[in-house]
Parts: sequence; structure tokens; C-alpha cells
Amino acid sequence: MFKRMVTVLEMIKFAHSIFALPFAAIAMLLAGRGLPGGWPRLGQIGLIVVCMVAARSVAMTFNRIADAEIDAKNPRTAKRALPAGLLSRGFAWGFLLAMAGLFLAGCAGFWWFYENPWPIRLALPVLAVLCGYSYAKRFTSLVHIWLGVSTGLAPVAAWIAVSHNTLGLPAFVLGAVVLLWMAGFDIIYALQDVESDRREGLYSLPSRLGAGRALLASRICHAAVVLLLLWLSELTGMGLIWNCGVAVVMVLLFVEQSMVSATDFSKVSVAFFTMNGIVSIVLALAALGDILVARLEPVI
Repeated sequence: MFKRMVTVLEMIKFAHSIFALPFAAIAMLLAGRGLPGGWPRLGQIGLIVVCMVAARSVAMTFNRIADAEIDAKNPRTAKRALPAGLLSRGFAWGFLLAMAGLFLAGCAGFWWFYENPWPIRLALPVLAVLCGYSYAKRFTSLVHIWLGVSTGLAPVAAWIAVSHNTLGLPAFVLGAVVLLWMAGFDIIYALQDVESDRREGLYSLPSRLGAGRALLASRICHAAVVLLLLWLSELTGMGLIWNCGVAVVMVLLFVEQSMVSATDFSKVSVAFFTMNGIVSIVLALAALGDILVARLEPVI
């Protein structure tokens, strides 16, 4: 059972939850400022974590099912659970349905406990967007943007779940930050599969435009991320700690981009996982620190 659990966690790349979850935390903190007491409730935080883990599990499992045959032909992905026979399709479908049920239950919890109907009203459209990504690569080079949209829904959804009455431009700017950030490093990640994508007739910017032009698009995305973070600072009244966090992120993104060139993909894994994990954590800590300082200033 333990071995199967480890295989399932690897199938859904559970460790990659570190990418979107901190941005949902930022949205929760910002939205919570409009609540009595100035913080989101513990129950809201718990339900958001449940919904995020469940939704991501649905998306990743559906992606593995949809891509099982393609993965089997790619040396980089042939050892994944489904093509390698470590898990059956039946088990994967059962796990997917269980996670979808958990997601719907979590969304319903906001209606039941907090009289907020919007999470459950939007639950099925969100799942459709998340699962639709798995087939986007079959017909559009905008697949990276689709992935960005799927991930960018996390902070917007978290804001709606905490305080739907205060949903506005800051939530969508934060969502756009995640969209472009994710699209930028997904383009880098796709560099590993250029030959496989071309052979299978799949669409990605590296396979369609070549590595050089694709990297240029990635760098434009990440430059826009920094500008949007600065705009978000103005919109939300964030202070020095947040802006220092943005400065650190700017440096990290520059380092990430410098790790990869049109002729050298050897550090893609480091650029993809390590650097982006640090980016999301730095921003979440900066947001928490800035809001804590702002709350303490009247007391001091």
C-alpha cells in the first residue's frame, strides 16, 4: 500500500504543488484583509487546501491517462506509472473520480459553512479547464498559455472562496502573474521534448518555432511577470517587504533564464523545479511579512 501511494504521488507530481499553493496563499491573505479581523478563517484555509490538492490530482491524473500512449514512446516519460504498468488505467480512473468528488465536496463546503455559493457553482467549469489542457497540445501552440490559465485560476478561486464580495482587479492581476510565470517556465520545460513532440505531431512553441524563438517568448512572459507584480503592489498598497520579495523574484527569474540556452538544455530540471519553487515561496513569505508588519504598525 505504501509503495502504491508513493507511485500515485509521483504520478500526480505532488511535490509540484509548491508552484500554485503559495500563490493561493497570497490571494487568501489579500482577500482576508477585507474580512472582520483581517484574516481568512482557518476553515476557509483548510477547504482551499483540500480543493487545490484534489483539483490538481484530477488534472494530473487525467493528463497521465490522456498521454499514456505518447509517454510510452518518449524515453523521458516511458517510466511513468501508466506506460510502465505500475498502475492500471482502471485504478487511475478510480483515483481521478475520487479526487473529483473530494473537490466538489470541498467546494460545497464553502456554501454549507460560509454561505458562499460561488465555489460550487464554478467547480465543474474549473475541472473542464484543468482537464482540457491535456488535449490542447494536440491542436494549438498556445498549450503553454492554457496551462498558465489552469494554474492562474488558483489565486482567483482562492480569493472568491475567502471573500467573493471583494473580488476585483488585484485578484485577476495575481492570476495573470501566475499565468505568465507558469507559461514561461513550461516553455522551458518543453525544450526537453522537441523531437518527441514533432514526431507525434504535438504542438508546443519549441517544436513549432524552434528553441531560440521559444526561449524569447519565455523571457517576455517572465519580464511581464515582474511588471505585473509591481502593478499588484500599487493596487494592493503592499509595502517594502513585498517589493523586496519582487526584487528577489526578478533576480531568480533572470538566473532561471540564464540556465538554459537554445543549445544547452542540461539544466532544465533545475530551472523548472528548484528555481520556480523558490519563486513562489519567496512571494508568499513576502506577502505574509508585509501584511503582518502593516497589522502591527498601529500597535507599535
